[in-house]
Amino acid sequence: MALATDSPPADPPPRLLRWTGRLSLARRILLVNLLPIALLAGSLFYLDAIRNRLLAERVAQAVSENRLIAAMLQASPKAMRTEQIDRLGQLAGMRLRLFDGHKLISDSWKNRKPSFALTNPDQEPWDKALAASLDDAIDALVSAPPVPRFKAFSGPDGPPATLHLTDDRTHIISARTSLGPETSEILVIDRNVRDVRRLVRAERARLGLIIGMSILSSILLSFFLARTIARPLGALAMAAERVRLGRAREIVIPRFDRQDEIGALANALAEMTENLRDRIDATEAFAADVAHELRNPLASLSSALEAMQSVDDPELKAQLMAIATEDVRRLDRLITDIAEASRLEPQLTRTRFDRIDIGRLIETLLKERDARGANRAVRIAFARPQRGSAAIMGDAGRVSRAIENLIDNAVSFSPPKGVVQISATRSGDTVRVIVEDEGPGIAASQREAIFERFHSDRPDMASFGKHSGLGLSIARTIVSAHEGKIEVRDRPQKQTGALFIMTFPAASSAR
Repeated sequence: MALATDSPPADPPPRLLRWTGRLSLARRILLVNLLPIALLAGSLFYLDAIRNRLLAERVAQAVSENRLIAAMLQASPKAMRTEQIDRLGQLAGMRLRLFDGHKLISDSWKNRKPSFALTNPDQEPWDKALAASLDDAIDALVSAPPVPRFKAFSGPDGPPATLHLTDDRTHIISARTSLGPETSEILVIDRNVRDVRRLVRAERARLGLIIGMSILSSILLSFFLARTIARPLGALAMAAERVRLGRAREIVIPRFDRQDEIGALANALAEMTENLRDRIDATEAFAADVAHELRNPLASLSSALEAMQSVDDPELKAQLMAIATEDVRRLDRLITDIAEASRLEPQLTRTRFDRIDIGRLIETLLKERDARGANRAVRIAFARPQRGSAAIMGDAGRVSRAIENLIDNAVSFSPPKGVVQISATRSGDTVRVIVEDEGPGIAASQREAIFERFHSDRPDMASFGKHSGLGLSIARTIVSAHEGKIEVRDRPQKQTGALFIMTFPAASSAR
């Protein structure tokens, strides 16, 4: 027990989110592990923005290429334009058409095979079809602006550049430009942009693989954490519930062979349960002892009162009244000691310890005993230590009670005109209080039993019945609460009597 503390105020209960009480710990672990992956999955939608930027760059590139080719054709003889258009269309992988007004003059696909071909989506493999469906789903989720569907290659009328989406999810970019202000000739180029789709789908597949592996790893990790955290806590909670219900006499709290917080919690719960069981056993034994100790004086009192009703002799009636009065006093003393013993430990855990001068405390105690005649015909010899030399940290009232219980015990065993010797000394880091009497002494086999509750082993001279049998038990409880110990020995030099020694940790020197 700590020497100088009040019990600290209890910490306020943690404030929990309402939704946390509806989810098990295992599910919360899974959600926490999946949340970063969900954020990573959001990057799939970011690919849509990348695709739009790439398409915008391709449109700008097509417009620049169209202007460059138009300038080159304008500088070339008209007889060579068809050949140049055919050759550039094959080299650039696009379709070039030259119009004069609305009349088609030249087409790179007319004399040579087409430089690109659109794929029929019905003939594509299943993975391409799945990718196309994923494209549509993501476009719908991110609310991508609609792109006009490609139906046929447009003519010379229209804006400088147009973008269309084909059935195979590739894009057709068409660019138009005039060959000059003094001519009605218009150059139209059509390019099938397939690399954008391949790039976006490749990145999406790579990212999807990463996300899939992350999800699998998170689920496995969540199961591992649930197995190592949630399941042991659940087992401890069930065991604690069984302890609360108290339906079984022996409830085993699982102990886990682990060195973390859960292992410490399991050990603490197991030890707490064992201590609780010991306290319950002690309480049950204490209750049984109380019932037994109360039964004797009650039986004696009942017998005396019943006899008084049928006795007419005044002298005998006075004797019975004296017996009844003594039984009432014994009951009062017994109940007082029982109440003191039952609340002693809880009170000591909340008591603030102060500096106590043991010599001055014993001196005051002996003066009070002399004033009320508690020592009877026994003389008390006290070897008082130097003032302030024997000091401890403790509760003065409780320490005084422990010492007085030893003195009462010594006086009760001492013969008339006997001497009880008391001394208090400091030796190193300890303070010793010694109480000696001239009684019959205590057998070695009984030196531990005398500190048990309601133990009473007294000869006729020790006034049997005037003591509750709790004095030494209370004294040991008080001394133990002050991190001390109490023991009994034989007196030196083969003197008769008993020698009790109380040892306390010495207080630090006063500043």
